[in-house]
Amino acid sequence: MADDGHNVAALHEAIAAVVPDRECVVAGGRRLTWRQVADRTRRLAGVLADAGLDLRRDPDPGAGDPWESPHDHVALYLHNGPEYLEGMLGAWKARCAAINVNYRYVAGELAYVLRDSGAAAVVYHASFAPTLAEVLPDLPAVRLLLQVDDGTGIALLPGAIDYEQALATAPPLVPEALAADDRYILYTGGTTGMPKGVLWRQGDFLATCLGVRGTHAEIVEAAARRSGLRTLPAAPFMHGAAHWNAISALVSGGTVVLPDQPTRFDAADVLATCERERVSALQIVGDPFARPLLEEMGARPYDLSHLRFLLSGGAVLSAPVKARLMERIPGLRIVDVLGSSETGRQAVGGAEPTFRPGDDAAVLSGDRRRRLSPGDDEVGWLAQVGRVPLGYLGDPAKTAATFPVIDGVRHAVAGDRVRLLADGSIELLGRDSVTINTGGEKVFAEEVEQVLTAHPAIADAIVASRPSERWGQEIVAIVALRRDAEAPADDALRAHCHTSLAGYKVPKAFRWVDRVVRSPAGKPDYAWARAVAAGDA
Repeated sequence: MADDGHNVAALHEAIAAVVPDRECVVAGGRRLTWRQVADRTRRLAGVLADAGLDLRRDPDPGAGDPWESPHDHVALYLHNGPEYLEGMLGAWKARCAAINVNYRYVAGELAYVLRDSGAAAVVYHASFAPTLAEVLPDLPAVRLLLQVDDGTGIALLPGAIDYEQALATAPPLVPEALAADDRYILYTGGTTGMPKGVLWRQGDFLATCLGVRGTHAEIVEAAARRSGLRTLPAAPFMHGAAHWNAISALVSGGTVVLPDQPTRFDAADVLATCERERVSALQIVGDPFARPLLEEMGARPYDLSHLRFLLSGGAVLSAPVKARLMERIPGLRIVDVLGSSETGRQAVGGAEPTFRPGDDAAVLSGDRRRRLSPGDDEVGWLAQVGRVPLGYLGDPAKTAATFPVIDGVRHAVAGDRVRLLADGSIELLGRDSVTINTGGEKVFAEEVEQVLTAHPAIADAIVASRPSERWGQEIVAIVALRRDAEAPADDALRAHCHTSLAGYKVPKAFRWVDRVVRSPAGKPDYAWARAVAAGDA
């Protein structure tokens, strides 16, 4: 492998050769060894190759524009399961690129992503067949459908092939010429506009997002020695945080363990699986996952003595929740990751509320023209330099805006607003896309949400704005109570906020709901929150 990086599928092949009988994926009673997963992904690669899917041109980034992909694309429209990981590995072994698809999309949104990505194949669970059927007539580029049986009994779509039957009859394709220049593509969630496909070189993705370092031989040798890594990604693979966690385990020679319930987050199921499978690392999405886990741990005992690492990203993991987790699980190490689809891992936090930036992280001034120094009082943009994505698939304008060149250096700027503190650590303020301008002052929704969820009666909160004649926009908090808690009076809740927030940041109104609406990955639904704040929902 070239010294400019590695290829995920090549590493998987090499590790499977040295630990063939080690468990690779455990899910819902199925236990697949590394040998079995290697064989199944080679067979899937054979299915794709027989359908004419392949590498279309030289993958060297200099051979085309940075927003172009050299591969045919395989869309993964699936709940969590072995087939999702096989879909990624099989696509890469066929020199194709996998595309993650949000399974919550309605027909119009699904059609957009499949069309925008130019997907030539779709691997999908049977329960999604009705929605897929609605859009297929308008997607002539799709020429292969692989339907995964999920127990729903839904019949194959016309022209579709049963996934297991396809693998059983296909000759395995032994991958060749896999390269660090092959692309990894991650579609963003579309919370700040239409979803966009972020194009990474696989070599850069592995280094920046997963911290993979060393020669090919060193990585394989370390994976062979590391026999106790068993990780459970609790979030959906359709989002980067979860499948990054899974890929990180695989390139380390570990085992990916999945809960028995693949269609939704179930705290009891996650903890029972951690206990039964002696999971050593658990991936979650901030407070939205951590709080139900803590409630469940309080309701009944679990033996989590093997759990050594809790990894969180994608949503705030508040300091009080971190403290409660470490109290519940002695010896637990919390790794709170700050990053994005466009930047990879930029900073890591632990028990403290701040983050320690990585070597390639930078903080830019508000006008994006210069770097800030530690202690600068200005609110800046968190950026990444070095091994960053090539661009957005098919979009030169957004590529230029998100990956600007400053003083001759290419940066990735995803939209997080931060302060660079005097000690060099980073204080995360929030996403610019959900900033509220009230009376000329900018308020970061996440900052207010953290204060609200620190109240002992509040289980979850989301902050949005509504129109105001006086302020232009005013802050409204949508809050859900903890189980068996009594709702505090609005004035008491405001007083709680005033202890940590300037007056202009304190919500003008509160809306009480049974449940705060979030995505399966725990990300807040701000469109829903704005409708609730305005009284429209």
